[in-house]
Amino acid sequence: MAKKSEIDIEEFYLRYSPMVFRRCRYLLRDEDSAQDAMHEVFVRLLEYQNRLKDAYPSSLLYTIATNVCLNIIRDQKRHKRVEGNDILEQIAQSDLLRERFENREFLNFLFSKEKQTTREIAVMHYVDKMTLNEISRRTGLSHSGVRKRLRKLKDNVKAFREDAL
Repeated sequence: MAKKSEIDIEEFYLRYSPMVFRRCRYLLRDEDSAQDAMHEVFVRLLEYQNRLKDAYPSSLLYTIATNVCLNIIRDQKRHKRVEGNDILEQIAQSDLLRERFENREFLNFLFSKEKQTTREIAVMHYVDKMTLNEISRRTGLSHSGVRKRLRKLKDNVKAFREDAL
């Protein structure tokens, strides 16, 4: 049985901390929070190093950073009142376990009929709070193409709600 290679946390920190920090700063839009989140990423790496492989470290750290930051954002939003009636906004801000389960089921149903890029666009817009121009640059779609995808998604949600009533 081949022995799993152990992750060198110090080497990963020296090599990948700038990338992790950029991701955290982008998502959190705050230098201090990003610094804290970056350190949390490497604490998580340290905690789970026995279960992780070092095959694709940048992807692993990028994913951990995204999850850490999304948890921070959710914690911040938990204390804020959900504004408006937009169900997609409410889902993006949901934190209760029961709500998360129900929302996951709803989103799986909703996105089962959509392209994978539509799901990515929705996360960028509703969770990452990116503008249509930022999403357009990131996805390679035109500004109007992004807007059309989001409008179609909202129309599908509206139709689903009307059918449910």
